[in-house]
Amino acid sequence: MIRDITKTNEESTPNSHEIEVLKEHFPSCFHNDGSFDLERFKGFLSDKVAVTGEGYELKFLGKNYARLLESLDTTTVVVPDEEHNTKSENSNSENVYISGDNLDGLKHLLKSYTRKVKCIYIDPPYNTGTDGFVYNDNFNFSVKYLSEKLSISEEQAQRILDVSKRGSASHSAWLMFMFPRMVLARDLLADDGIIFISIDDNEQANLKLLCDDIFGEENFEGHVHWRRRHNQPNDKTKLIGIVAEHILVYSRKSQYLKEVGVGKIALTGGFSNPDNDPRGDWASKPWKTGSDQSGTRYEITTPTGRVLNEEWMGDIDTYNKLCSNNKIYFPRGGDGMPRKKYYKTERETEGQCATNWWTHEIYGNNQKASDELTQLFGFKNVFSNPKPTQLIDAIIGLANVKAGDIVLDFFSGSATTAHSALRFSLECNCKFIMIQLPESLEDLVERASSSEKEKLSKIMEFLDENHRSHTLDQIGIERIIRAAKVIKEKNPGTTADLGFKHYSLVEPPEETLDKLEKFDSSTNTLFTDSTLLDCFGKPTVLATWIVRDGYGFTVDAEEVSFADYTGYYIDKHLYLIDPNLSNKAIEAIVVKYETDGNFNPENVVLFGYSFTWTELEALQTNLKRLIDTEKNLRINFDIRY
Repeated sequence: MIRDITKTNEESTPNSHEIEVLKEHFPSCFHNDGSFDLERFKGFLSDKVAVTGEGYELKFLGKNYARLLESLDTTTVVVPDEEHNTKSENSNSENVYISGDNLDGLKHLLKSYTRKVKCIYIDPPYNTGTDGFVYNDNFNFSVKYLSEKLSISEEQAQRILDVSKRGSASHSAWLMFMFPRMVLARDLLADDGIIFISIDDNEQANLKLLCDDIFGEENFEGHVHWRRRHNQPNDKTKLIGIVAEHILVYSRKSQYLKEVGVGKIALTGGFSNPDNDPRGDWASKPWKTGSDQSGTRYEITTPTGRVLNEEWMGDIDTYNKLCSNNKIYFPRGGDGMPRKKYYKTERETEGQCATNWWTHEIYGNNQKASDELTQLFGFKNVFSNPKPTQLIDAIIGLANVKAGDIVLDFFSGSATTAHSALRFSLECNCKFIMIQLPESLEDLVERASSSEKEKLSKIMEFLDENHRSHTLDQIGIERIIRAAKVIKEKNPGTTADLGFKHYSLVEPPEETLDKLEKFDSSTNTLFTDSTLLDCFGKPTVLATWIVRDGYGFTVDAEEVSFADYTGYYIDKHLYLIDPNLSNKAIEAIVVKYETDGNFNPENVVLFGYSFTWTELEALQTNLKRLIDTEKNLRINFDIRY
């Protein structure tokens, strides 16, 4: 568990993930000493990829440090909110809300949701100088350790630590913060997945370069300009008033996205049926080529007898076929230029691509977003600069989200994305995953202006009234619950999933980490007042393992009784967590394997701190008997520390 992860992290280096990918797919390019044969690798690329000696790339202070953070596993544990999760509306929900640092949250998600997320929307800090962004992390690296790990000078290592420990709002600090999160987000996206990232002018250019670096320029889908303000700014200190924000859009695999069909926005344009065409409403476009197009020249005679000699969009055979099918229309009473009909039913299937200019009338604005929160919470200024559900509705629709698809937002904020996903699930039963740092509102009050302090005080009073702690994530949680209630009231017969499971990511305290380090499995007599299982709690151990083994946050293990002992079973895993595994219980486990045709877990996972060496040896010895049975099972023993 934590001790195993800590040991693995000590051996990790920047680009560890990339090296493993290369070893898996190009093993012949690695020598016995682990060195990489670049020339041999180039041979695999010949005639397929042009290998150049020069290139253009994004460089910033701490880029390799950011790569290192991306490669390290999280040592946080997954703590289920049992009171919330067992409520009737939440117990079977497949929606997830995670309270914790999103870097840790993304690493937990990767264990179960790699290549499974259809749509990601994030609204990260903009690094404006007033939005509170200051880069800080909790990795206690020394200058010497970092120098050796990154193969840099101690002076360079100190500069990086100055940014990471003392806090900075520089461009490099922001990029160092975003880089590992964007790499992990890329790995979560499905082949037809899309990510949308809101940003303003301060970091838009850097974000574009960063995403080109991570997702690849070929997967850049567009740069949307969203008018977030409905009124005209009147800032006399600026030459250019800010009315729009940027949304950068990247796909996981642009070519794959084109092959399966990209999402489209709702149709625009006037459809009607003036000639009572049985195929329904239609619109039209010119059959004559434009000034910048080439076509085929021939004569067309209009219904009024007018002869037209022009270059047309298709040849004469195509034109005659369209005419015979009543798909050519002549306006102005039959005297106008011919136009090709296209039908609303066809376009509804094909859809219509979005433009890169999103108006506030269609996609909402900041004021509408604030009004939505006011209606839900009953007072104003609940959250600073929230996004409107209209905007997220359009994003989810453009991503072509369908039944069972996952929508992720790991800067959840006021939980607009969850609200929109809940409404969307009325039609398609999509699922959401939100991650939000439980930032202390008291800490925000200390550095807030007098007007902001008044707003924060009102929010904390509201949280007190609803028996919630003074943290930012609690606002999002309350918003989802209230939004679900409104949706249910408007749609009383709906069977949509309007609940969610809640989990917190917690770093074990130093006292517990010390116990992990000192534990000796050969004696198991270190503690008399409490066990390490008490430090974590069984629900936490079980939830953390289930996520780690790829089952996700919304699947529960089945309790199985083995004589006087309770185990937990799910698919290919049997989890043994409690201490005092008797010989009677071990025999019951073996019998269960031998007699129950539906019980075939290939992995027996044990909480190593709960068992003596004698118990572990007895279990392994007895389960080896299964090799000689009809099932012929070879059990993998995974003892986690």
